[in-house]
Amino acid sequence: MPTPRPWKLLRSQIAFKHKWYTLRRDEVELPNGHVVDDFFVSERPDGAYVFPLTEQNDVIFVRQYKHAAGKIFLELPAGSFFPAEEKAEDAAARELVEETGAVTTQPLIPMAVIHDNPAKDTNRLHLFLAQNVRIEQKQVLDITEDIEVVSVPLDQVMPKILSGEICVSGSVCLCFLALRYLGQL
Repeated sequence: MPTPRPWKLLRSQIAFKHKWYTLRRDEVELPNGHVVDDFFVSERPDGAYVFPLTEQNDVIFVRQYKHAAGKIFLELPAGSFFPAEEKAEDAAARELVEETGAVTTQPLIPMAVIHDNPAKDTNRLHLFLAQNVRIEQKQVLDITEDIEVVSVPLDQVMPKILSGEICVSGSVCLCFLALRYLGQL
C-alpha cells in the first residue's frame, strides 16, 4: 500500500475575509498529477475547551443554542481564541469564567490538541481538565450567548455521551480523555 503524500500548493487566494472566518480558495496538484483548482479551506481561530470538575465530582457543562445546527446542545465550556494573541490555557480559563462564572486555583491540565476537521479547517482544539472548580461569580456572556449552566455528576457523563445527549465533537473527545485521566474508563 502506498504511503500518502502531501498535495502541492500551486496558488491560493482569499475568497472571503472576516476577523473570525476566512475562506481560502487553493489550487493544488495531487500526488497523481491531477490539479484541483477550487479546493476551499476555512481559516478559523483555534478553540479552547475545558472539562471543569468540582470537589463534589460534578462536571460543569453549558447548554446553549448553536445556530449552524439549529439546535440546543449540552457541551463543555469552550470558545475561540487567536494563538498569536492568547495562550490556549488562558483562553480555556477565560471561557470557563465567562460561560459559567466558575474558577479554579489549580493550573489547568492539558489533555490534547486535536484537529476538528483537518480536511477543510485550519483550526485546532486545545483540551484541558480543570479540577476543584467552583462557581464564584455571574456569567459574563457575549451578546450572542444565552447559556444555562448544568452540573452533571461525573458518573453520568459517559451515559450522556452514549445516549447522544453530549454530541459536540470537542466535548466528546475531551470527556473521554478526562474520564480516562481520572480513572473513570
